[in-house]
Amino acid sequence: MLNRIVLIGRLTRDPELRYTSNGTPVCNFTLAVERNYTNRQGERDVDFINIVTWRGLAETCARHLGKGRLVAVDGSLHIRKSENNGRTYVNPEVTADNVRFLDYGKDNNQGNRSGGGSYQKKSGTSSNQKEYQKNNDNNDDQLSGDFNEDDYNVPF
Repeated sequence: MLNRIVLIGRLTRDPELRYTSNGTPVCNFTLAVERNYTNRQGERDVDFINIVTWRGLAETCARHLGKGRLVAVDGSLHIRKSENNGRTYVNPEVTADNVRFLDYGKDNNQGNRSGGGSYQKKSGTSSNQKEYQKNNDNNDDQLSGDFNEDDYNVPF
């Protein structure tokens, strides 16, 4: 069985970051997603889809996203049911595994731009990434010296 959903849309408001009773971060936001077809008036209808992120991804989304930001969300669909006054309510939501920022946000105080990145459920820097960074830092010093074009020729 398969439960995957991929959405591209804009946030309708700033994300809300909360913490569960055991301290796990959870972030909620709503995406406005246009349909692929037009209605009788020639306009595209919009669906408003609730998104939930957890842990490190939740904190990253809360820190970098805001109303109007364009994002792609990859996750799974969950249906929550609740009852109130004898009526049953069905609340669909997407639990995101990956959120990709598709535009650039406003500059923050440091002058850096947030966005244009991809953030996944599992975060952290692997030892391979650290090694690559370390090797890359060392290579910067080597490149400032003599440069021989023949060392970098590719035979195609």
